[in-house]
Formats: sequence, C-alpha cells, structure tokens
Amino acid sequence: MRHIELLSPARNLECGIEAIRHGADAVYIGAERFGARAAAGNSVDDIAQLVRYAHVFGAKIYVTLNTLLHDDELEAADRLIGELAAVGVDALIVQDRRVRQLAKGRIPLHASTQMDNRTAAHVQQLWDEGYKQAVLARELSLDEIRAIHEQVPQMPLEVFVHGALCVCYSGRCYASEHLFGRSANRGECAQVCRLAFDLVDGQGQVLQHNKHLLSLRDMNRSRDLEALLDAGATSFKIEGRLKDVGYVKNITAYYRRRLDAIFSHRPNDYARSSAGTVELRFTPAPQRSFNRGFTDYFLHGRTAELANIDTPKYVGEPVGTVKQVRGSLLSVAGTATFENGDGLCYFDEGRRLHGFRVNSVDSQGRIIVSTARQGDATRLPHPGTALFRNQSQAFDRELSRPTAERRLAVKWQLAETPTGFNLSMTDELGRTAAATFDYAHEEARGPQRDAIVRQLSRLGDTPYAASDIDICFSKEWFIPASVLGEWRREQTGKLAQACLPTKAAGQPAQSEYSEFSGYSEFSDYSTHPASLMTCRYCLRYQLGRCPKHQHYRGELHEPWSLRLTDGRTLPLRFDCRNCQMEVLHP
Repeated sequence: MRHIELLSPARNLECGIEAIRHGADAVYIGAERFGARAAAGNSVDDIAQLVRYAHVFGAKIYVTLNTLLHDDELEAADRLIGELAAVGVDALIVQDRRVRQLAKGRIPLHASTQMDNRTAAHVQQLWDEGYKQAVLARELSLDEIRAIHEQVPQMPLEVFVHGALCVCYSGRCYASEHLFGRSANRGECAQVCRLAFDLVDGQGQVLQHNKHLLSLRDMNRSRDLEALLDAGATSFKIEGRLKDVGYVKNITAYYRRRLDAIFSHRPNDYARSSAGTVELRFTPAPQRSFNRGFTDYFLHGRTAELANIDTPKYVGEPVGTVKQVRGSLLSVAGTATFENGDGLCYFDEGRRLHGFRVNSVDSQGRIIVSTARQGDATRLPHPGTALFRNQSQAFDRELSRPTAERRLAVKWQLAETPTGFNLSMTDELGRTAAATFDYAHEEARGPQRDAIVRQLSRLGDTPYAASDIDICFSKEWFIPASVLGEWRREQTGKLAQACLPTKAAGQPAQSEYSEFSGYSEFSDYSTHPASLMTCRYCLRYQLGRCPKHQHYRGELHEPWSLRLTDGRTLPLRFDCRNCQMEVLHP
C-alpha cells in the first residue's frame, strides 16, 4: 500500500490552517525570504504555529526556499534553515543546489519543479544527491510520469493537479528579467505570459492582434487522479501560494473528496498520508473559484485547448443568455438566480471581455445594473449574449463562515488500580498519553458507564473526537464529573504535547560560504540570440498551423514574433523535432 499526499498551498498562517482543516495531508508555505513568491512571506513564528497544528494530524509542512541565491545571501539562508529545522519543518522545497550543502543533516530537501525535472536520468541524479521528493515538470504526460516512476521507483514523485500554469518550463523563464528587470527565479515574476501581444509573421502581417497568446488555462486533473496514482505519483499538488483562503478551502476540500473516493474502493492499494476525519459544511465547486478555464495540460498528449487567448481573467460559470435589455434592466434566460453584488461578465462581438456588477434584483428576478452603467451601451450586453458569473455573493458568504472541522479519533481506557485509577488516551496515529491517579474507590449506587462516556467525550474545541471508551472496572466505581473532567483535560494536554516537533539542531552547516559562490541566473544573452522561454506549448499548434501534427500545408512566412503593446518584439523559434517553442532574445 502506498500512502498518498494531498499538498495544498498557503499564503499565510490562516490559509495553512484551513488547508489542513479541509483535508490537506501537507502544506507548502513561504518563509520571510527566498520563497519564489515575494508577496507570500511568513515569519518563522507563524510557520512554527502551523507546524504544531499540522503535526496533530500527522500532516507535514514544507517551506519553499526555491529562489536562486546570491553569494551574499548564503549566510542568511543558512540561519533561516536552522530556524526552520528547529521548529520542526518537515522539508524544504529548493531550486539552488547550494542549499543542499547548507541544509545537510538538518532538514530533508525536495527538488522544486524549477529544477526542470523532466527525465528519469535527472530524477535519478536528484535521488543520488539526497533529495527526498521530486516535483515533476507540469508538462509531463501520464506515460512520461510512469516511465520516471518505473526507472526511479525509490523517489517519491510530486505532481501538480490544479491551478495556474506557467507557459515556460519552470526554472527556464528569463522573459520577466529581460523585459522588466524582475527575475522569475528570484520570486519577482512580472507574468509576461499574461500580457497581450500581436503575432507578426516574417512579412510583417499581423496574424493575431492584441491577444493573450501565451496565457494558458488553469490545470485541472481531478478526473485523472486514479490514473496518476497508477502511474506512480505519490503527492498531488495544488498551485496557489498567492490565493486567498476561500480558494484554499474550496479546492483542497474538492480534491480531498476525490482522492478519498478512490481510496474507498481501492483500500489495499492507496491510503491517505495523514489522519483525522474531515466534516465539510459546504459543497466544493472548483469552477466557482478563480480560474482561466481548465485543461489537463499534456497529460493525455497535446491538444489545441491549452490557452485562453482572449483574456487571462476569470470569466466564471455560465449563468444564462441575455433575453432583454431595457436601460439598466436585464432579463436573463436560464435557471440561475442572482444576488445584489454578484459580478457578471460577457464577451462582445470582438471577443473583448466586459464586466458589471448586479446592483439589485427585482421581484421578477431581473437584474438591475449599477446606475453608473446606465446608458453605457458599450458596457451592457446585447440580447442573445452568453452571460457568466465570476463572483457569487452567496458562495463567498458561504466560504467566509467556518466550512470544515477535522477531528482525530481517540480511544480512552479508564481502569482501576489498587490505589486509584489509570486513564489513557490513544489517538489514531498511535500516540498515547496516560497517568495513574491516587483516588479512593467509592462504590456507586448505580451504573456509571453513561456518565463516564459523557464526560470523556467532552473534547470541546480540541482536535479530538472519542471513538471508543473502554472502562475496566471490577465494580461500579463512582468518580465525580469534576474530577474526571480534570483528568480528561490533563491527558488531552499531554497528548497535544506529544504531537509537538522534536527540536532539531539549528547550527549553521559551516562558517565559510566561499565554496558555494558562483550565482548566475543565466549567461549574457544580450550579445546573441538566447531562449527567454522554452515551452512545450506551441502557437503553431494552438492556431491550427502545425505541419507535424495537424498537417498544415499553407505558407507560414516565418520567422514569427510576438510584439508587445510598447512595440518591443520577441522572435519565436519552433523546434518541431522536440515539439517545443522558444521565445528568443531579440
């Protein structure tokens, strides 16, 4: 049997706790520095608090230390590693190989997807270097994942299953650095792939105008989880360290349910890697959280539905068709109901996205648009236009409340001793707290089981739930409820202490860092054409002009180039032999 991990993102402590509460087996979170998301840093104290909460359920906390480091940052990184090890962090997700020397012996390392983990040979090398988990490139197919697992079966494989996609192989994107001086490998990505471009051919003809040609849809592999399991994946990663807590709740809960359904009909093959029962108080719906449309992204091979070139924004769920427009009043044909404050949007004839907010809804269910939009014909849809909802007040309100509870099953045993009683508490992970109390045996006037069960089941706001209570008495002994309650609280506190991480050594790996010097994100590409992006995604294929797979026989008039709105251009090169597209330095 393989133990499987659902790995959720955390922007901050609140998101991390809710991820665990909604069923995550592990959480990845950034520290104050070096985490590849400059806007998602957290103090070591907050991470320590998250570790304590997660470890109650046997869940793990991984900290992202996956930027490339400058030489003068090595000492600070070394100190941070020591602090994270000391609070019980389970692993670091890293890109810079020098972290391996800094972290040696103190904390396990996972190889970030930014290390470009695409081949079995590379994954084998990572294993030989001591990495304990490899985060595979998002672009890999099922067959490619299976081949890596078969050739390197000892390496746990982490795969992305949901969230935003980079158009470039991770770790090999230098476009943000070139265009805006913000390095993606330093946590400062300017999201070049979400910008609008013109696509221009070698004759100067504009093939596409002002389109988001590199903006991929979001990944959603929820229908392929069992196939991924059988291919050898052991960790299922949700992208989104910049997402809000509502997103984390919704998507984590959705994948928890999907995985648990698989485990229930294949109990001899797979099991979750943490403990505790999750009780949800809402119905997860991934389409109702921010997304750019969904794709399985090469999992079953190349398809033409990888990108959404019209917009990088969240369009939302279809809610009907505009039936009639009268001033600021819209009638919608469909079954959806609306609330004040809902966000709606639509595409006009030129596939430009427009949005508006519901100001109110009349007694007949018709939408009254905000008075600021009255008479603005360019902002209101025409009859027959498909309408989408990208913000639901009802769903947001639902997610703003407590939406899940996670409890760890515990078994109590209360037994008599010659001089009193012994009370032990054992959780489903096998951790036990026990104590013997000197207390006079006083025979009760009637049966005591119901009173004892009632008292030991009062676990309140602790993370525990009593699943079994074993009472080993030779007679019906009386123990006052107040005394039994005190004993219960003492054992509950002891068990919580047993979940705390063991302090790890936080000393620096060494005092000299000169042997690790030599930071270089990339060579001097300003003097010759060099690849700013290397992509499995291909614009030829996306636009139906691939000579290899789509047998396009028309004239391509290459070279093609992408032109930004400020006039700068980026040439494209198509490597048909390897089915790759490169965005080049001009």
